[in-house]
Amino acid sequence: MAPLTFLASLSLALSLLIASSHAATVDVTNRCSYPVWAAAAWPSSPPLGRRLDNGQSWQVNVPPGTVQARVWGRTNCNGGRCETGDCNNGAIECTGYGQAPNTLAEFALNQPNNLDFVDISLVDGFNIPMEFSPVNAGACRNLRCTANINGECPAELRAPGGCNNPCTVYNQNQYCCTDGPGSCGPTPLSRFFKERCPDAYSYPQDDPTSLFTCPAGTNYKVIFCP
Repeated sequence: MAPLTFLASLSLALSLLIASSHAATVDVTNRCSYPVWAAAAWPSSPPLGRRLDNGQSWQVNVPPGTVQARVWGRTNCNGGRCETGDCNNGAIECTGYGQAPNTLAEFALNQPNNLDFVDISLVDGFNIPMEFSPVNAGACRNLRCTANINGECPAELRAPGGCNNPCTVYNQNQYCCTDGPGSCGPTPLSRFFKERCPDAYSYPQDDPTSLFTCPAGTNYKVIFCP
């Protein structure tokens, strides 16, 4: 019989192997003609952020079981402050989520049925065209939001460098769904986003057409201006 210490070590090694296989890497690439200050955050994440000039990439390592994770881009940053997506700490590396308007890649790893939940969200508005997709083609759906939302933004939603979601502007239940499930639905302003980016969240309860799954263990890429 193998010594108990050996069995314990073997069990720990197998557990670590299984856990590590469900971590994820996110390759973030800037194809915009302008610099993008990429950022990522999730609860208890370390400070994360990087300036990316055209063609540059940055790899983000995400622990197994991470939820409420976001990757986004900031624009027109100067002295640590950014016109869109600013993360409030005056630094290149963010210690929290960014300010609206900002296009979001969102994900939760290792959820029920051994799946990751993934989406592009415009609930915080739009600032940069984005692709959010698996590194290995065919593993699951490629998500893209590349419409000219900034150029076509309704007057009441316009913001320097981006286009606000109506929840940000009006802070009312009909736009923000703050009264809970079933308390709100599409509005003419949310439809502005949905018509241009059908796969993206246009309001907080837009789950049926906006939330997608990938097999746990998938690695991802976020491309600005794909």
